[in-house]
Amino acid sequence: MRTVAVALACFACTSFGQKQAEAPAKALRSFLLAQNPSGARAVSQVRATSGQSNVIGNSRTARTAMDAKAFDVKDLAGISEPLGFFDPVGFTTDKSEGKIRFYREVELKHGRLGMLAALGFLVGENFHPLFGGDIDAPAYLAFQQTPLQTFWPYVVTAIAILEVFSVFSFNSPAGGEPWSIRSDHVPGDLGFDPLNLKPTDPEELKTMQTKELNNGRLAMLAAAGMILQEYATGQKLF
Repeated sequence: MRTVAVALACFACTSFGQKQAEAPAKALRSFLLAQNPSGARAVSQVRATSGQSNVIGNSRTARTAMDAKAFDVKDLAGISEPLGFFDPVGFTTDKSEGKIRFYREVELKHGRLGMLAALGFLVGENFHPLFGGDIDAPAYLAFQQTPLQTFWPYVVTAIAILEVFSVFSFNSPAGGEPWSIRSDHVPGDLGFDPLNLKPTDPEELKTMQTKELNNGRLAMLAAAGMILQEYATGQKLF
């Protein structure tokens, strides 16, 4: 029993001695940090930097997620009631952003050509001063009555100029997706607005783009109808 009591007394003294030894160390640490506040600031800065890094990392992750969700084909211009989003064939199903932008660029080009063609059919068949004014035939055959060696080089050159500039809007096919357009390019935007008609308000711009697309779609149908009518009848429209 006496042996147990002595052992307990020795253990208590040892614990007390360790606490007494740790007390000066704590006091010295507090004194040094107080005399060298830069050390304390360094610790705080490390903690703050760590927290800031976490915040930046989280914000970057959130930004990446937002960018990934930013593009939605159903948010593009050209969606009008009563049909709404109309893609029965599934051209946009499982397609990348670049590919869908390429499709929209193609649609815009064909729509603009359709509007020119629909107007050109009506005007050209009634007013044709070019090439001596001797061309008098249905519009879908009129080009065959022109001196092709003179007419077509000018047409091909004019088309090539626009197409060469449009090539720079494409993603690089090397290691990437062919026939796709960069996400920073607005489909159909050639930088040509001499009358300053482009609205600055995003909603107004989207409304104008929708009107252009709808007019282009109607013009493509109209031009196709004109060609079929002249082909079937062999006569001019009027």
